[in-house]
Amino acid sequence: MHFDLPDLRLIVAIAATGSLSKAAATFPVAVSAASTRLRLFEERCGLTLFVRSSDGMTPTPAGRLVLEACQGVLREARLLTQTVEELKGERRITLRLGASTVANSTFLPAALGPFLADYPEVDLQLAEQGSKAVLRAVREGAIDIGVYDGNLPTDELLSLPFRNDRLVMLVPHGHALIGQRAASLRDALNYPFVCLPAERAMQRFIEYMAVRNALPLKVRVRAPSFDAIAQLVAQSVGVSMLPEVAATRFAQELPVAVVMLEDVWATRELRLCVRSWEALSSHARLLVSYLSPERSSGDNLGT
Repeated sequence: MHFDLPDLRLIVAIAATGSLSKAAATFPVAVSAASTRLRLFEERCGLTLFVRSSDGMTPTPAGRLVLEACQGVLREARLLTQTVEELKGERRITLRLGASTVANSTFLPAALGPFLADYPEVDLQLAEQGSKAVLRAVREGAIDIGVYDGNLPTDELLSLPFRNDRLVMLVPHGHALIGQRAASLRDALNYPFVCLPAERAMQRFIEYMAVRNALPLKVRVRAPSFDAIAQLVAQSVGVSMLPEVAATRFAQELPVAVVMLEDVWATRELRLCVRSWEALSSHARLLVSYLSPERSSGDNLGT
């Protein structure tokens, strides 16, 4: 059966206004033309879609089912139009991503770079938040995709795998902690720390764990980035807790060493979360695919 999108828009408008004349005015088109278009549609499908009365027009049982299908087709048509405009670069897309300090500083740049290169029409807003704040922002619709500590409950959110993360100690060469097979945070708290700014999500977590160990965190200096922290540790200013990925790289470049932590909480699974797959835009779904661990493994095999 052949139909045009204006047919579907007319049916939706009649159902919304309860009047052929009011529906025709929304296009705008003459009432006679709207009446002819509806009549021809009903003849082609062999159904009566509306009951006409002095009070207006209301859908028949069959009309309600056709109306629902019309609304679905029009939604898909709008989505197709938006997708084509986006791919042609006629429409800018903004995606919002919230993640922890660790994810932002280690895993995300390598995944986001290829995505942004492949889709130049996309702008990305990247926020650094603690895991609980990330989950709350996704639930409230403030961000599209979140990266959070996989140990936390997500309730109704859709959770997907991302990466495995381990926190370790970074210490200068010759430090006493190097002689221990595996240290604990409690051991490390005996020494001065080189830390991130207090408002950073990872730093709040470290200071929370120090409180749980009933020992004060001896903050000797705060530095703005992992790189700055590593430079200071290399000069024996203090020790620091960093993600293993970053710490291992610094140990190859500077006179510093990595000390593993035996604390159970030091090893964490990072996961992605979204409100629902259906609620994501086409570009947000593509971004999720770029962030998947399977894609990361494939990229590594190809290098």
